[in-house]
Amino acid sequence: MSSDEKEEIDMDSVPLFDYLKQEIPVEDIRDFSSPKRIYSIDFVKGFAIVFIILAHTASAWFDSEWIYLYGMLYALLDILGPSLFVFLSALSVIFSIKRKQGVLPDKVIRMKILNRGIVIAIIGIFFNLISIEFNIEGYPFPLNLWGWNILMFIGFSQIFSFYALKLNKLARVIIGIFIIFSSDTIHNFLFAGKEAGNPILTVLHYIIISPSPMTPLIPWISICFISTIFGEYLYDAMIDGSKQAYTMLFRIFFYWGIFLILYGIGTGFTLYHYDPAYGLPVLSENEFPHIQLLRIANSQMIIPSFRIPGMPEFLIRGRGPNMWYNLGCALVIIAVSFYYIDIKKKNNNFISMLKYYGKVSLSMFLVHYAFITLFVGFFNIVFFPFLYFAFVGFMGFLLYVWIEFAGGVGTPEWIMVQIGRIGQKTGKSIKKETHVIKEELKESVKKIKKHD
Repeated sequence: MSSDEKEEIDMDSVPLFDYLKQEIPVEDIRDFSSPKRIYSIDFVKGFAIVFIILAHTASAWFDSEWIYLYGMLYALLDILGPSLFVFLSALSVIFSIKRKQGVLPDKVIRMKILNRGIVIAIIGIFFNLISIEFNIEGYPFPLNLWGWNILMFIGFSQIFSFYALKLNKLARVIIGIFIIFSSDTIHNFLFAGKEAGNPILTVLHYIIISPSPMTPLIPWISICFISTIFGEYLYDAMIDGSKQAYTMLFRIFFYWGIFLILYGIGTGFTLYHYDPAYGLPVLSENEFPHIQLLRIANSQMIIPSFRIPGMPEFLIRGRGPNMWYNLGCALVIIAVSFYYIDIKKKNNNFISMLKYYGKVSLSMFLVHYAFITLFVGFFNIVFFPFLYFAFVGFMGFLLYVWIEFAGGVGTPEWIMVQIGRIGQKTGKSIKKETHVIKEELKESVKKIKKHD
């Protein structure tokens, strides 16, 4: 009997509760959803989470004199926020599925993806319970549980990406393009129906757009269809491993990224405003919360006579052109990082730090909220950078100690690994049972033939 077979039998004989109490290797927590041999993905995840933390701390810590910087920079740097993170999350699903195909039954792979997505979405529900209760009126409990925040969408995007992968590339392209092109029309139709009091459209608006439409289902679900296409190219290049395959991958990501950026800007140059008095097309701040950044940016008093006339559509989250623009930026950022880190093999302390941040990005996203309310409206432009970099360093140190010395117990990555281990144990049990059934069938067939 081989050592692998012995290990499989031993694992099957251990009760589930005792099995889950076994220590998880630190490497499994650090490398959760990290594609092997594609180091730039972790780097970009770390890069993205650092800027997400920057946006959140700036909104809370800047004083009233400097808060306008948050409005300006957030609008310009949103390409490093949820859209990039969701894109990378969908890529991780591809690697997770492809690595396990042929090793675990399809049913087990599906359950692992569903469990992982549902757990992240449940965390997002708790965020809604707090954020909608205190920021959005008209949605009492339990209606305030539902809202498309980044965690909710990342959770569901795991599931959407799994099913999108079952379609061929052409079908995914067509569906993704259709969703983005039709998103503004659908959104406007649902909003008009809700305002008119149509009960069916009101319910559909609640489900598709939600009370907290930071990452609404339309057009954000298009990321799952489009990113899985590029995820397969990335996986194929990783399996090939040759410099020629890596170079071709870089070109695919980079050139398509540039095209989508230019297309998003070209189709989204129209200026929008939150106030009809300015004579521009108006977007509701409840429907498109990103338009509030224009109000914040125009709160500056350094040059009282200067006001930004409007916000271009390609910078307004939730609009079709913004989706093209953000997808293009995600591809370019990944391509450039891939070129320097995976092709040119660049590495230094800064790159290593961001790669580690990428491996624990989900934990960083959740834990940093516990410290944001320590300083509300305290800092100007002189002190904020020092506090921000100190905070990011502290977060890295905290998670390093938590994971490396405390085994990461309780972190989201730890929870996800535990869910995966349940699936693995179940999967191996299924394989063992299937093998037993096959052997029994063979024996039955032999007996029938012998009897005949």
